[in-house]
Amino acid sequence: MIFRVRWISFWIAMLVGCLVNAAGDWLIGIRIELFWGLDTFNFFWFLQLFILPVVAGIAVSYVYGLGGKWIAIMPPLIVRFIAYYQTVEYIGIPQGAALMPLGWWGFFVILAMETSMIGGVIGEIMNKRVYGWTKPLHVSDIDAESNVSDDNMNKVSETKPSDSDSDSDSASDSKASSGV
Repeated sequence: MIFRVRWISFWIAMLVGCLVNAAGDWLIGIRIELFWGLDTFNFFWFLQLFILPVVAGIAVSYVYGLGGKWIAIMPPLIVRFIAYYQTVEYIGIPQGAALMPLGWWGFFVILAMETSMIGGVIGEIMNKRVYGWTKPLHVSDIDAESNVSDDNMNKVSETKPSDSDSDSDSASDSKASSGV
């Protein structure tokens, strides 16, 4: 199966997702790569690890469109890696904190990526309401109070064969086999 990637939308969606994630990191002010003991795991840490990636995933998928859930996992990885690198190389570790062990940090990054994919699914659902696939007209789609025109009923009968059609086909087949 060949997949077609819309590269311009891809890069714009990645930029938007990274900006949303980085802006949220800046606003919340928690650095996941730092370990402060049990004080690390507070409400704001939870917001940054679980809620912010959902918002970033929604933004990525809303910009990219269908298929956005698959690329929504990348902005948290990029932003978390840059934040870890900044802490190690430029910002430094504050007094009283320790650098999160790489195994823990990797686990937290994977959690952020998974929650971002949930946001990507939500963004795709939002997009489907805007421009999603069109389904064939069904009898249940016709409003009971509206005037049912012949055109609508023809569309309905073309999309789904009725049970009476299959019964008449089987009846004609049985007549043909009996020689009548």
